[in-house]
Amino acid sequence: MKKIGELYQSADWKNEKHVPVIHMPETAKAGEEVNVKVVVGEEIKHPNELEHHIAWIKVYFQPEGHKFPIELGTFNFSAHGESDVFTDPKGSLNFKAEKSGTVFVTSYCNIHGLWENSAELKLQ
Repeated sequence: MKKIGELYQSADWKNEKHVPVIHMPETAKAGEEVNVKVVVGEEIKHPNELEHHIAWIKVYFQPEGHKFPIELGTFNFSAHGESDVFTDPKGSLNFKAEKSGTVFVTSYCNIHGLWENSAELKLQ
């Protein structure tokens, strides 16, 4: 039996961009707000139609020394062409932390499955 972690992919498939792109500073001061912007399909747009779309993006932070990551936010994308209305798979959030750690971002394509990326944050 497979485990969910085995289903996450981190390399692009074919010509579509599925891996979530993370925009955030590499360093920040402890206790100050850190802005994290995430997008799927930055260089090459991911399709956004009923038959093929990004359904959600989740953002987590795992402080150094902590056993588990903390979910910071979830972005759900529900409009995929109904009445010519479309949502773009991107989001932005701010958080504060007292320790350095790792930001993990996961996303879900209804055809090509689960995708992941991560970035380190060093706090001073």
